[in-house]
Amino acid sequence: MTAALDPSTSGDRRLDGLGASALLFLRQGERSFDAGDYGAAERCFAQARREAPEHAEPMRLHALVLQRLQRPAEAVALLQQAVQRRPDDALIHDALGSALGEIGRTDAALDALRRACALDPGLASAWANLGNALTLAGRTEESEVPLRRALELAPALQSARFLLAEALMMLGRVEESAEQYRELLRRYPHSGQAWWGLANLKSVKLGTDDARELGALVQRCDLPDHEQLTARFALAKALDDSARHADAFHAYVEANAFARRGFRWDAAGFERWLERVTTSFERAAVEPPDMEFGREVVFIVGLPRSASTLTEQILAAHPQVEGASELVDLGVVIREESRRRARDFPDWVADADASDWRRLGERYLERTARWRTERPRFTDKAPSNWMLTAAIRRMLPGARIVDCRRDPVETCWSCFRQIFWREHEYSYRLEDLAAYWRRYDAAMRQWGAQWPTRIRAQVYEELLADPEAQTRALLEFCDLPFDSACLRPHEATRSVRTASAAQVRQPLRRDTARTARYGDLLDPLRRALGRGR
Repeated sequence: MTAALDPSTSGDRRLDGLGASALLFLRQGERSFDAGDYGAAERCFAQARREAPEHAEPMRLHALVLQRLQRPAEAVALLQQAVQRRPDDALIHDALGSALGEIGRTDAALDALRRACALDPGLASAWANLGNALTLAGRTEESEVPLRRALELAPALQSARFLLAEALMMLGRVEESAEQYRELLRRYPHSGQAWWGLANLKSVKLGTDDARELGALVQRCDLPDHEQLTARFALAKALDDSARHADAFHAYVEANAFARRGFRWDAAGFERWLERVTTSFERAAVEPPDMEFGREVVFIVGLPRSASTLTEQILAAHPQVEGASELVDLGVVIREESRRRARDFPDWVADADASDWRRLGERYLERTARWRTERPRFTDKAPSNWMLTAAIRRMLPGARIVDCRRDPVETCWSCFRQIFWREHEYSYRLEDLAAYWRRYDAAMRQWGAQWPTRIRAQVYEELLADPEAQTRALLEFCDLPFDSACLRPHEATRSVRTASAAQVRQPLRRDTARTARYGDLLDPLRRALGRGR
């Protein structure tokens, strides 16, 4: 959620009171910003601030580039100074709301963005950012109005239409979401991101005409890398939808090879780090004083595409459970502690006592309090939290951990077909996927044997075979009374913020396996997973 730098908003009135030198640095900074050279832009805007330390506009522009440089806390500090100087400036409130959202201050972000919309009802970016902030806060139903308002004001605003399409997908309105992506393609036919958005609506099939257009699109030499990447994955999906499985396989291989240019995976480094995690907790045994502390949360972990969204949907159908989707809070709390101790995790584990872990657990529950305002329990479905299982047991000993499992070949192949914009860098090579799955499998089996009353393996194929028995067992494990609504997870009314959003709106299906269609093309993956033929 980043406010755009619009040179037209830096007109003469906004620049009143600036000297010639400060103006020069601002213009140079804007040119660097537009060219994507954010380091140079930051230096120019910082110098403009030195030339005019009390002027709000250099502060605003400097804050915008700090956001692009992943320094949102610094941006917030600057924008708060700018607001003091121009309390009725809609652009500053818009930027402040955007930055506050990035550091997790959701309520303050919404207040700032609503203030921006009130100050300038014609500011499309503020309405778009408000819609995005509402979605990120789990209030997707409320996001549609501001996003449509943004598009009324600026029909060509790509970000607002992307956000609306995504919000509609989360709400299960798949056909309307597809219409928004098609509208984007009518306006911007070379948008690989729009093609991928359409392809990522798993229940929507792309046709032969789509495959032909995408085939031509990926041959273009003038596409930016992010557009080329998304177009390549969309092409592979279109070929799969057309039952051209051999062509689709090779297209996926090429798309993932292209992705590896921007996503690096250090398999050996990950292996060493995970070994340090497991040994650190084995050597530093700590007994939590309150074994029920943290029972509010159910962690849903595993690899992506392992039916974790379905599991969350089942639990979220229960009247006591809020489905919070993939939260970042656990990792944030661990990183905060690492900064406080000036040592990387898990190097400080041996020095943490029961009171330290309790403090970290309280911090996690504080950060996630918004998910318990209407229901007493909530789910945290960040898949990679499996690596932090031992930390969860120390911080929140009463929490349940559901380890979602699906046939590993199906899981790995499904991951290979997906673009993950953050984390999961292992997913762009089949050999790395297999190695990662094996390490995950070994760790979770070890921890599951160690804490059998707090960790449950939830197997997708067993759920399909006997939905009621498996649902009852899941609820019992989570210490929840049975509720028949959990047998109809597709009817649960909530926003779903993952790639499975469209699929979990459908009744359970037994025809979701896809790897058999690819025959011996996937034999190397099967062998790497120990399931070769």
